[in-house]
Amino acid sequence: MYLLTYTYRNNQNVGFLSKNKNHIIPVENIFKKLNISIPTDMNSIIEFSNDKLIKDIKNILQTYNEELFDMSDVKINAPIPYPKRNLFCLGKNYLDHINEVKHMTNVGVDIPKQPIYFSKTAFPAVGINDNILSHKNITESIDYEVELAIIIGKAGKNIDVNKAEEYIFGYTIANDVSARDLQMSHIQWHKGKCLDTFCPMGPFIVHKSELPLPLDLEIKCSINGEIRQSSKTSNMIFDIPYIISNLSKGITLYPGDIILTGTPSGVGMGFKPPKFLKAGDIIDCYIEKIGTLTNIVK
Repeated sequence: MYLLTYTYRNNQNVGFLSKNKNHIIPVENIFKKLNISIPTDMNSIIEFSNDKLIKDIKNILQTYNEELFDMSDVKINAPIPYPKRNLFCLGKNYLDHINEVKHMTNVGVDIPKQPIYFSKTAFPAVGINDNILSHKNITESIDYEVELAIIIGKAGKNIDVNKAEEYIFGYTIANDVSARDLQMSHIQWHKGKCLDTFCPMGPFIVHKSELPLPLDLEIKCSINGEIRQSSKTSNMIFDIPYIISNLSKGITLYPGDIILTGTPSGVGMGFKPPKFLKAGDIIDCYIEKIGTLTNIVK
C-alpha cells in the first residue's frame, strides 16, 4: 500500500496509489466505502490506522476501478508536508560514510558505540520536483544525503527491540540536505541541516506490510545522472529495530514522527576536491521498492 499527499486544482488531499501504481485514489473514496470518518491529512490516516483498517483498505484497493486521478494531473507533495515535531536523525550510521568524512570538524572517525542523534526542522518539507534553495548569501557548500525515513505509526516509550516493527507505519525517502560550512563552523549540526527546503521527502509512504523487516533495499543518489551514492540499507551500523528501541528509551515516540536513518558514502564532501551542489543540479534519491525523489537546486 502506497500513500501520498497531493494537490489537485489548488486543493491538497491525501490518497493511495492504484494497484498498477499509475493512478491516484482519493482517500475519501476509500473511507466512504468503510463507513468511517474521512481523514483530512496524512497524520490523521496514520493516527486512525490499525491492523484491521489497513487490511480493509488493502482489500478495497485490490479491486478498485472507480474515480481515479492520473499522476500527471496532480502535484505530489511531501507525504507529511508539516511534521508535528522536528525529525529525529542519525549521523554516522554507515561505516563507509564514517571513513569519507573523517576530515570534517566536529565529526570524528570512531565507529559509534551508540546511535548519534540530531534534530532537523522541516516546516514545510518539500516534495518531489520541488526546488532546493541554494542560499547563496549564507552557504557555499550544499551537500546531499539520501536516507531511508521511518514513519512511526503508534505511540510508544521504552519499546522492546523485538516489538519495534509494531510501532512502524511505513517508510519514505528523505534527502538530508546539509550546508557543510555551517555544519563545521557551528558546534551543533542543527543550523547547517535546517535551512529552508533542506528536507525533501517522498514521493510516497510505503506501508510496512509491503516491506517486512529486516530491510535489504538498494539506496542510491545521483547528481545530473552521475551515481554518487550506492549501498544497501542492510549496511546500517544500527538497524531499524535497534534505532526505534534505543531512541524510545525515556522518549515517547508518536504517530507521524519521522526518523532519518543515516546516509551511505558518496556525499559531495567526501570527494577530493569536494563535489558540492550548484544551481541547476538535478538530484535523484532512489530507494528500492519505494521510488525516486527528484529535486532541483535553484
